[in-house]
Amino acid sequence: MSSPQEIFIEMTGRLDYPMLLVTTVADGERAGCLVGFSTQCSIDPPRFIACLSDKNRTQRVASQADALAVHFLPAGATDLARLFGSETGDDVDKFAECRWHTGPLGLPIIDECRQWFVGRILERQPLGDHVAFVLDPVEAGDDGDTDHLTFSDVMHLEPGHDA
Repeated sequence: MSSPQEIFIEMTGRLDYPMLLVTTVADGERAGCLVGFSTQCSIDPPRFIACLSDKNRTQRVASQADALAVHFLPAGATDLARLFGSETGDDVDKFAECRWHTGPLGLPIIDECRQWFVGRILERQPLGDHVAFVLDPVEAGDDGDTDHLTFSDVMHLEPGHDA
């Protein structure tokens, strides 16, 4: 018989979460990673949670940052997902491998991601092997594209860090 934890992992493993790309900057260091755990968490006022693995460089940089940029990956952007999900900023300058520009609050905005928002970090909350960043959206861009990359599109990728 399976344990409740095993059933939970199998059940939630079948969910097809949207895959997002989070970028940040602090003390002159840029960082970015693929994010699978995220959600809107309030309507009024608008709030969003992005969870970053406590093992990756992006979380270390974000721990010193004032804001995060959250990018919705367009369908078919598996190369971008591979770059930000399978490579680690400890070894690779991910931003040298893609087109980006400096956006609101000095954050890197990935050009291929036509839907994004910048949120000021209101709170950081450790949650097991991830840290939840509660964001207050302050700027956004949206070209109206609604097809996004999901977990099922990237589940074959090897992570840059262990979970």
